[in-house]
Amino acid sequence: MKAAFIGLGAMGAPMAGHLHAKGLLVAVGNRTQARAEALAKELGVAAPDLAGMAASADVIALCVSADADVISVVQALAPTMKKGGVVIDHSTVAPATAKRAARMLADVGVDFLDAPVSGGVEGAKNGKLSVMVGGDAAVLERARPVLEAYGARITHMGAVGSGQATKAVNQVLVAGIAHAVTEGLALGEALGLEADRLIPTLAAGAAGNWFLDKRGATMLRNEFSVGFKLALLHKDLGIVRGIASEAGTDRTIIEQSLADFGELMAQGYGDDDISALIRLKRGS
Repeated sequence: MKAAFIGLGAMGAPMAGHLHAKGLLVAVGNRTQARAEALAKELGVAAPDLAGMAASADVIALCVSADADVISVVQALAPTMKKGGVVIDHSTVAPATAKRAARMLADVGVDFLDAPVSGGVEGAKNGKLSVMVGGDAAVLERARPVLEAYGARITHMGAVGSGQATKAVNQVLVAGIAHAVTEGLALGEALGLEADRLIPTLAAGAAGNWFLDKRGATMLRNEFSVGFKLALLHKDLGIVRGIASEAGTDRTIIEQSLADFGELMAQGYGDDDISALIRLKRGS
């Protein structure tokens, strides 16, 4: 199997590296060509244009920023991609975008999986991501060697769009947990509790969670360059707001998170990790 990877950001670059380690990677691509060429040189693979990539790979994985990017890449790949090939989209986009991409590729005999991931930058680097997959089960089995290169848990959620629907639920939980942890630790800080005692104590009980474990100490040291950019979660939650509105469910956490992350972005903190939410929780 020959695989290619498009989108070499904080998540995509290590994911491509895992494919290379498994002997599957033949090409990489990125909006900024210089970044693609640098990683290609490091890994000893090609950095062709999208048409060349489509002609050379059996499976092409994407991890790009926005719905429009996914559609643009799929449009560029479709004319020259091999029949029977598979495109796997690891981006976070709307379910409707995933379905549109799937239709575009089906017209040229190419299969599509929407397969957003969770696990943070650490999960990408360690090859321990949770992958939530929408699409045909048989296509998933064909593409499984690619997903297993960086996924610790790969779950078939249903038809195309189901992966993105699952990611929407995931992002609501991520946002809610971020609010709880940052608000709680801001209180602990204000009460003069020592972080090296507080965090392990909380983590050992019912309040324990991934975000507290991975971001608790760093946020109390005002280190906010460690993980998922809050501007990206803000973008994701804009998508989730529409999904929740259509579903008719409560949007309290979504709306509060959009407002708070929007305020941090206006203050110039958009590239900070989402743990920078503690800036607002500390109050005056």
